[in-house]
Amino acid sequence: MAAAMKLISVLGLIVLISLGKVVDAAGECGKSAPDNEAMKLAPCAEAAQDENAPVSASCCAQVRKIGQSPKCLCAVMLSNTAKASGIKPEIAITIPKRCNIANRPVGYRCGAYTLP
Repeated sequence: MAAAMKLISVLGLIVLISLGKVVDAAGECGKSAPDNEAMKLAPCAEAAQDENAPVSASCCAQVRKIGQSPKCLCAVMLSNTAKASGIKPEIAITIPKRCNIANRPVGYRCGAYTLP
């Protein structure tokens, strides 16, 4: 069931992009839009929807890369792409801690959420 939901989420994201709903723009993530960066977090889909789901090594690797800029990571977690794929920001925000990322920005405000 979880695999089917992940596949549906990824397919939905592809449809959104192909329809031109995701626009490239410079901002929190440099030259790449947060919606585009969100696609890189596909390995995190299950972990961002269920706080008890294991966080894969590939998810942690992507979070480490994107998380080098807390503003970008926040924008990605709150992006339209993340919302469309069923990401729960209150759970997604816990992934850096669940990945044991030592230099994560503890206490960083991301919308209504705070990085633990």
